Amino acid sequence: MANARLLVKRLKAVRNIRKITRTMELIATSRFKKAMDRATEAAEYTRKIAEIVGDLGKADLKFSHPLLEKRDVTRKAVVLVLTSNRGLCGGYNGAILRSTLRHLRQLKEDGVDYSLEVSGKRGIKFLNFQKIPVTSSYTHFEDKPAFAEVDVIGSRYVEDYIAGRIDRLDVCYTEFHSISRQNAVIETILPLSNLSGQNTGSTDSKAGSVEYEFQPSPKEILEEIVPAAFRAKLFKCFLDAAVSEQIARMVAMKGATENADEMAGNLKQAYNRARQAGITSELAEIIGGAAALE
Repeated sequence: MANARLLVKRLKAVRNIRKITRTMELIATSRFKKAMDRATEAAEYTRKIAEIVGDLGKADLKFSHPLLEKRDVTRKAVVLVLTSNRGLCGGYNGAILRSTLRHLRQLKEDGVDYSLEVSGKRGIKFLNFQKIPVTSSYTHFEDKPAFAEVDVIGSRYVEDYIAGRIDRLDVCYTEFHSISRQNAVIETILPLSNLSGQNTGSTDSKAGSVEYEFQPSPKEILEEIVPAAFRAKLFKCFLDAAVSEQIARMVAMKGATENADEMAGNLKQAYNRARQAGITSELAEIIGGAAALE
């Protein structure tokens, strides 16, 4: 029965692990729903403000905001990487970090000087292990990033870009499309030419006919709406990363729970077989002993 006792211990351990993974799955599901609501609301706002910026960028205005002006030569770039603080979320961090490494190699080949900023303990540890210098690191962004916290970083990027200290801002994060589709992407959000260029296709034919009446002046309005569009886009990147992390953790924990159920079933069958074999062996010994006494 020594083997049976060992199987009982293993079965108890698997069932305890199953309780943990099931609990983490339920927590991730709850956080995912809240994060998805925030990301959905921000997506609509970001889309509309990007549409306005795109129309203004195509309009025949005498004034242009510095954030809309693309540099002739990119000498200095900032790469912002959004990862998670915690693990147990499947391949969520791995996909982002692989894309980041490819992007950094491409920047190096192009002769672009870059500074690397990382959000999330997992990304920080990985890049330190790879001996890649990290200029700034952030660990205070959780599953509910606050706009005020993101705005602190965004304001610095705006000031650096206008002052000419940086020529481009690339964000490496997981873009949220739906509960079944999230992609690790690298998106350039400074300059805002790419943002305004999102509304291409069917709206292009109408772009030239859009007319705006400005009060008090186009310059004052652009000075307000263009930085707001950038901050909204940056905040949406953080929200997309948060909801994608919870989806990845939810899927990973669901798979772990199912594996634990399967393993527990196999261990239970093995225990039953070992117990039956032990009973059969004991019966054989009893019958053999009884026969020897006759």
